[in-house]
Amino acid sequence: MTLDEILMQAPVIPVLIIDDVAHAVPLGRALVAGGLTVLEITMRTPVASASIERMVGEVEGAIVGAGTVLTPAMRQAVADVGGAFAVSPGLIEGERADGPVPLLPGIATATELMAGLAAGFERFKLFPANIAGGVEALKAFASPFQQVKFCPTGGVNAKNAADYLALPNVVCVGGSWVAPADAVRSGDWGRITALAREAAALRQRAPAPVAG
Repeated sequence: MTLDEILMQAPVIPVLIIDDVAHAVPLGRALVAGGLTVLEITMRTPVASASIERMVGEVEGAIVGAGTVLTPAMRQAVADVGGAFAVSPGLIEGERADGPVPLLPGIATATELMAGLAAGFERFKLFPANIAGGVEALKAFASPFQQVKFCPTGGVNAKNAADYLALPNVVCVGGSWVAPADAVRSGDWGRITALAREAAALRQRAPAPVAG
């Protein structure tokens, strides 16, 4: 799948930190049951790669990728375990849009955005969105960077997600609120499915032309 096809699957991409590989499959199934099919497992724990592999193999309907990808080797490792995409918190030196898996790089400034464009990217994660200017920053980026679309992440939650999704240059948002750590630890998959269903119901208005 292309990065655009992945980002357009649902309005919210769950950002998941998995500490126990046994949680991977039931967590993935709970989120997919709620309508969130694109799942980002952050590479912050020793079981992240194994969790991606388990989800890819056992969660029907899931499009599984990795977050916190920091190096070219990590991007390749995502492909090696069957991941569909990679997300980085910033630009990875030397990496371009073409590669072993589609990459969504993070940016926080116009200068970083221009560097990403020079490397062939047109889809970015605004990160950390709440610190990098949030909705107002994305509005400011819209006119000079009309070809760019975003998935803001960092400080995005159930209360403000709709504000981001209303912007014509936002394709989707990323957030961890749909899989609270306490619900994952206790195996409260019903609660996670309910949160996912609420998130999946968020709908972006039809994109409007961006004024030049």
